Amino acid sequence: MAQFIWKGKTRQGVITGGVLSADSKDLAIADLRRRQIEVTSVKERGKEFAVPKFGAGRVAAKRLAIFTRQFSVMIDAGLPLVQCLEILGTQQDDKAFQKIILAVRQDVESGSSLADALRKHPRAFDDLYVNMVAAGEAGGILDTILRRLSTYIEKAVKLKGQVKTAMIYPVSVIGVAAIVVAIILWKVIPTFAALFAALGAQLPLPTRMVIAASNFVASYILFLVAFIAAAVFALRRYYKTYKGRRVIDGLVLKAPVLGDIMKKIAVARFCRTFATLTSSGVPILDGLEITAKTAGNAIIEDAIMAVRKSVESGRTIAEPLSEAKVFPPMVVQMIGVGEQTGALDAMLSKIAEFYEEEVDNAVAGLMKLMEPIMIAILGAVIGTIVVAMYMPMFDLISKIG
Repeated sequence: MAQFIWKGKTRQGVITGGVLSADSKDLAIADLRRRQIEVTSVKERGKEFAVPKFGAGRVAAKRLAIFTRQFSVMIDAGLPLVQCLEILGTQQDDKAFQKIILAVRQDVESGSSLADALRKHPRAFDDLYVNMVAAGEAGGILDTILRRLSTYIEKAVKLKGQVKTAMIYPVSVIGVAAIVVAIILWKVIPTFAALFAALGAQLPLPTRMVIAASNFVASYILFLVAFIAAAVFALRRYYKTYKGRRVIDGLVLKAPVLGDIMKKIAVARFCRTFATLTSSGVPILDGLEITAKTAGNAIIEDAIMAVRKSVESGRTIAEPLSEAKVFPPMVVQMIGVGEQTGALDAMLSKIAEFYEEEVDNAVAGLMKLMEPIMIAILGAVIGTIVVAMYMPMFDLISKIG
């Protein structure tokens, strides 16, 4: 056996250390953790490595979905839990995620449940993930739960991509158009202005307005850039506040076209998350609280928490949902039917599938609608500038003729 020099803390917070014989570093750490020692470092032959801190490392959703699906296949094949985690951790390309998985394996090997081991890394495994794993362990259906989790994460990634598309596309097109117009006003128009001044041409009103705009941009370009950057920074800071998030999220839901898409995305996310939790055996109140945290919109989150409070007092889910006036009547009625028939999870899954398809169609429609509108606006702006610049030239040509 190799000799390992280790340092750590006891449960009472006393710093301790010593020398330990073990076949590997991982086994040495597992042995120390079984003694309820929080290991800070282990050194073998001059090589020291730090144990991953709890909660460190954010994992990409796609990577987590792949890990979860592979995990479910291994569990279904009958491999021991520790061996599954060892294999999955070893083959990980992401070093941070690899350390997290191996730390989870060490905790499981030392007697901890999988859910408790995952709970120590909240940035990699959120409440939804941990609660579903706990339900799977309690019910002896961990492989089934992991399959549901991987499917949920994949659908959530797709839905998040649609949110980005719906939000970023129009903003990016408008931004590009603004940059193009700013460059024309900043670099191109002054050349024409100098030419007209040299020729002594009498400028019509549209031309004078464009040249004035060009002079303004040329004189205050740095101030404009600084103002836009400051406005974006202030908006982001305001959004992080309790009131700011609710104001902005409320305006997004009320926006024409985009607001309707965001409502559909919120409904799809709520139904998919809640269906996944309820079908996995997570209690209703816990499921509603977790669903509220993953809503992605403060208004929807508040509505779900109000529903949770009402359900806690003995009411059905459909009644407070109807009072919240955030979810469409069809959704409320179908949830009510699901409660009455005892098939709430199946009904929620059907609603989620319906609204996910609606989101697909709505986003595709938005793209088709935005393209001609943006082209028309950009063409009108640039066309106006071009015409305004050529009007004095036509006047000069007629005089020369």
